Amino acid sequence: MKRDTVQIGDPRLKAKNAIIADFYDTHIQSVIQDLIDSMRANELIGMAAPQIGENYTVFVTEPRETKTRSADQSDELRVFINPSIGFSSKEKILIYEGCGSVCHGQLFGPVIRPKEITIEAYDKLGKKFRFTCDGILARVIQHEYDHLSRIEFTEKISDYKKLVSLEIYVQTIRNSKEQKEASHITKKDFSFI
Repeated sequence: MKRDTVQIGDPRLKAKNAIIADFYDTHIQSVIQDLIDSMRANELIGMAAPQIGENYTVFVTEPRETKTRSADQSDELRVFINPSIGFSSKEKILIYEGCGSVCHGQLFGPVIRPKEITIEAYDKLGKKFRFTCDGILARVIQHEYDHLSRIEFTEKISDYKKLVSLEIYVQTIRNSKEQKEASHITKKDFSFI
């Protein structure tokens, strides 16, 4: 079920998020499905539980194939429960980010983050996995992981003078050489552990 997206300033985005102990709890499974439905309905590539008003340590990602994202630059739906980022590359890149919780995704700004990460988490069936990735995948994972740490992307913007509206982002940045190169996925190493 699609849920309303909690907006910046709402205390639920800054509340502590509970570790999930029972992966098969019906409420938790419902939260996961609502996250997926809400992410897709809002045409986002990731969403964390606090964004739908549920303070649990879970987020979902799904950079789907679109007119501007080719199949080789997309990824399947992934669920991350109780995640932990164990490795972040020293190499960092700048990508313009937006967020469904910041003016309903109408504001974008430059954020510098590690290019590559390794994250460990549990899937929706409670199976532990390790995932190493880069490009837009690493970016969305770090962005959603921050939500679980009560951090909004606006707190990490590198230059506030470069904030842009959705319209300007689409016209001038989304398909720019710099944004495409920084977002390019070259690594998707997944394994259960």
